[in-house]
Parts: sequence; structure tokens; C-alpha cells
Amino acid sequence: MVDKSPTIGILALQGAVREHQRAIERCGAKALPIKRPVELALVDGLIIPGGESTTIGKLMAEYGFLEPIRRRAAEGLAVFGTCAGLILLAKETVEGSEHLLRLMDIKARRNAFGRQVDSFEADISIDAFEPPAFRAMFIRAPWIEDAGAGVRVLAGYNGRAVLVQEARFLACAFHPELTNDLRLHRYFIEEVMKGEVGCQATQNGRP
Repeated sequence: MVDKSPTIGILALQGAVREHQRAIERCGAKALPIKRPVELALVDGLIIPGGESTTIGKLMAEYGFLEPIRRRAAEGLAVFGTCAGLILLAKETVEGSEHLLRLMDIKARRNAFGRQVDSFEADISIDAFEPPAFRAMFIRAPWIEDAGAGVRVLAGYNGRAVLVQEARFLACAFHPELTNDLRLHRYFIEEVMKGEVGCQATQNGRP
């Protein structure tokens, strides 16, 4: 449980908003679906959920979210991107994109593990967590093609990075909100949100 019940915004343009909301509330924090840029001022952290990254990116541009999210991130807002959210946090993608937040020093590859019919579950080991393994659900999942020196890889699958942290930014290629395992949401609230702005996470995963 968290001490001061922070408010976590969930970008509610498309994707698994309700599932993240339930997970955040089960962690003891407050969840607020974000539909307007002005609501970003009300939150202590932000989740960008899975969905269709091109669609979410276009909607962010259309509704004026790109610059407000970048500005709040520069002020210290912690951001957690899952699946499509990972792609949107990346500085670039292999395929190229107009509407990226470019907050993390990573290059993402869309649909890297295959299309919808290739979705799968796998047990992965996360460096910051004690056993058991985390049961990860990969649905049209990306992977991290490349990461800068300030990015810490927290988990991989088949030789590819699938969970990374850079200061107050966390990104995963899978869908933690679709499981009953709350460890990643708790890690975001209790560790990532308390990290140093613009500083690399230390080796043990704690800011």
C-alpha cells in the first residue's frame, strides 16, 4: 500500500483504461481517467495504456496532449507506458512515426512478436522483483530494439528487452493490467514516482 494515496492518471483516449484503473485502485492509490489535457495538472503520475499506438498517437495530437505531457514530464511527472504506451514513450520506432512523446531514449519495434493471432503468455524474471516470475501477456507486442546508456533493462524475453526504466519513466511491452499481479503497478507508484528527475536508476532498481 502507498502512504499518501497519490492520484494516477490513465490516458483515456483508447485502450485498456478500466483494467489499469482497477489495478491502481487495488494498490491503494487513486485513479483518474484523463480525457482532456487540463486534467494532467490533477495527477501525480500517468499511465499510457495498451491499444493501437498509431491511433492513440493521432488522438494525442488531435486533442492537444503531446506538448502538455512533455511539459509535465519535464516538471517531474512519472509516466508508465504499457505495450502501445511503450511505443509512444520512445524517441523513435523502427517503422517511423509522427506522433511520439519521445520521452525515453529507446527505439521500439511495433508488433515485434507477431500479430494478434501470435499473442502469448510467458513467465519473465524482473530484476527489481523477488520470485515468483511475472506472468506476462504479450498481445501484438513491441520490443525495445535499442536503448541508450541511461536506460535500465529490467526484463527481457528471448533475448529482447521488454521492460525498461529511465529515471521516472517506465515502459513494458506486455499487459500487466490483464493479470492479478500488481507488482509492476506498485513498482511504478512506490519506486518510479519517487525517482530523481532526469537521473538514471541505480543498479538495484531503487531511485
